[in-house]
Amino acid sequence: MIPMISQVGALLVGVSIFILGVGLLNTILALRANLEGYSDFIIGLIMSCYFVGFFIGTYVALPLVKRMGHIRAFAACASVASACVLLHQLVVDPFVWMGIRVLTGIALVILYTVIESWLNGQTPAEHRGKVFAVYMSVNLGSLALAQQLLRLDPTITFTLFALSSVLLSLSLVPITWTRMQQPQINNVSKIELKQLWRKAPVAVTAAFVSGISMGAFWGLAPSYAVHTGMSNTQVASFITCAVLGGAACQIPLGRLSDKQDRRLVMMLICIFASLFAGALIAVGSNGYGPFALIAAFGGMAFAVYPVAMAHMVDHLEPGDMLAGGSGMLLLHGIGAMLGPTVAGQLMQFLQPSYLPGFWAAAHLLLALTAGWILYTNRKEDPEEHAADFVPMVRTTPTALEMLPGEEQGELFEGQVPVWGHEPEADTEAEAGNDADADDNPPKAAAQ
Repeated sequence: MIPMISQVGALLVGVSIFILGVGLLNTILALRANLEGYSDFIIGLIMSCYFVGFFIGTYVALPLVKRMGHIRAFAACASVASACVLLHQLVVDPFVWMGIRVLTGIALVILYTVIESWLNGQTPAEHRGKVFAVYMSVNLGSLALAQQLLRLDPTITFTLFALSSVLLSLSLVPITWTRMQQPQINNVSKIELKQLWRKAPVAVTAAFVSGISMGAFWGLAPSYAVHTGMSNTQVASFITCAVLGGAACQIPLGRLSDKQDRRLVMMLICIFASLFAGALIAVGSNGYGPFALIAAFGGMAFAVYPVAMAHMVDHLEPGDMLAGGSGMLLLHGIGAMLGPTVAGQLMQFLQPSYLPGFWAAAHLLLALTAGWILYTNRKEDPEEHAADFVPMVRTTPTALEMLPGEEQGELFEGQVPVWGHEPEADTEAEAGNDADADDNPPKAAAQ
């Protein structure tokens, strides 16, 4: 195991630095928007624009990486993302910020695609599950640590934006210095969303509703915490508790879903998420209560999407698994685009403290949907589950290739989908040029 991790160590180090910068930016931007006096609705729009960019970026990521090569694509997009961070301070205007967030989303999804497709290409099928677990641990650990960087400058001045930009730039170093061979990216496959609905309606609904809830969480939770009277350092701890709660509960809840009907497990998870979110409204910012409740809410809410993904995999044919994962991510992304905008309006026209009520309503809707489908359809036998649960966060479709199991690894081989997009086949000359570019990276990058 250690030799295998060491082989992809440069990628994992780059990931950790990259997530530190991204995680810090997401929080300080919401806090700085509050300091600038922007309304909750405008803040919601700004945060939604990131997911618009993420949506667009997923269409162009694989073709771009295939044409440019992994190292050059990563270097270009990391530089763009780093510049975008500083632009937030050079031009302080909400509408300019919206455009910057779209560009940031496009750049970041390409960066994720480079890292995850590279990890897939460097990892033998029999070790993919272990590498996937390490990758997700690095993701969540770096995301939690990033929140604590707010303590370096609680007033949210230029310093933290500069630090985020520096971290994104530094993530280039281990990636561009690596001597690992760049993998080949193949053509994509696709599957219609209506087919996914027919196969697993609860999973489809869960992907969309989870996107709405988690988009509102990442976009507006810092603003909500400030409105309840928390200091910026307390906001950092508040978000950290949610991430750590999500990391702690994914495996036990996932293992439970392996042994029970996953639809029932999702229904129960959503009921508890609604209860914890509702309790946040009553507690406010008094004592340690909100920190405990947001950790409990994070433990439930962060598990909805991976359990839904496992439920979808149970109902897909081997050749449709990656395309199905792309469809799920599409639905999650659409929900994440809508979530901050709708929740921001509610916070502005009702009360900012009602954001947890929005989370509760979203999860309650999903619980009712799952309950109705459970009532009207046959109960599933856990023995029929085609795959075991795998802890994950929302990421790109290429991460699904790292699902554990030698058989699954073989099934995914050669399939790298994008949401419903199937580019025209390259000409033989273009394919030869692309292969030469991947096999012979720039000398400066290979050193």
